[in-house]
Amino acid sequence: MSRARIRLATAAAAAALVIGTLPASAYAVAAPGAGVSARHHQHYQAEPIRQIPLQAAVNFRDLGGYRTWTGGQVRQGLVYRSDALSKLTAADISAVSGLGLTKVVDFRVPMELQYDGADKLPAGLAPTARPVNDLGLYGTLVGAIASGDPVKQEQMLGGGRAEAYMRDIYRNFVTNPENRAQFAQTVREIADGTQGPLLYHCTSGKDRTGWMSYVLLRALAVPESTAEGDYLASNTFRAAYDAQVRAGLKQSGRMQNPDLLIPLQEVRQDYLDAATAQMEADYGSFYGYLTDGLGLDLRTLAKLQNKMVR
Repeated sequence: MSRARIRLATAAAAAALVIGTLPASAYAVAAPGAGVSARHHQHYQAEPIRQIPLQAAVNFRDLGGYRTWTGGQVRQGLVYRSDALSKLTAADISAVSGLGLTKVVDFRVPMELQYDGADKLPAGLAPTARPVNDLGLYGTLVGAIASGDPVKQEQMLGGGRAEAYMRDIYRNFVTNPENRAQFAQTVREIADGTQGPLLYHCTSGKDRTGWMSYVLLRALAVPESTAEGDYLASNTFRAAYDAQVRAGLKQSGRMQNPDLLIPLQEVRQDYLDAATAQMEADYGSFYGYLTDGLGLDLRTLAKLQNKMVR
């Protein structure tokens, strides 16, 4: 392998660490509620997150248990959200096997799969590739880290550029027709009464997975503030892990200022707001987004409620 190829592979591995594929067995998980904004903290205390503790995935959760504004509750054990599953240990795979999953949807793009690897899953379970465009975020990270140049890294990610990149990615969840089709198909499969427990994930389980979860919860009549709390909770579960990644990049000499990566590692209310503002601009309302944007008919939405809410 050429030196250039080695450097690229090393940078890709480092980028994978930044967005969530480093084995997590050595890292503690922050206590529930940490990292959630004050706006949602009190509400969130009453709606605890149902994390599935694994060694090599820090953001694996059951999306059930939330109360709806109609007086129901989202059923547990039917839908799970997660970060990458490509580094699962044997013990992790055994734990996942106990969930009875019948489908795993992978939102990662081909470049992520190329460098991070395919999902490791229980026997008989194969992932369904359903890539959601990330506007080249993974490639941008590879380029930034591969440069090893603090000036170039600052030019690429500093001065609010990383935050602007993230807002553009969230708007693209709404405006890109291929992305909308991937999210819509996932909702249809969840609504299907013949479909067993389903899991969807991306690399870090926070952006593509976070938007999918926000949309699903709101479609189930979970209050908007609760859906936002579920989205923001990725900061709770990823905080210690992401800090270790930044420390490792600095220690290795690949980044003098790894804090440039924080806007890419975190979820933020203004990222979610960028998507919801785009949704309202394009479709007028959340309901308009479901019906016109995602193409979900009333029958599908009713099936979703009947299956997912008790």
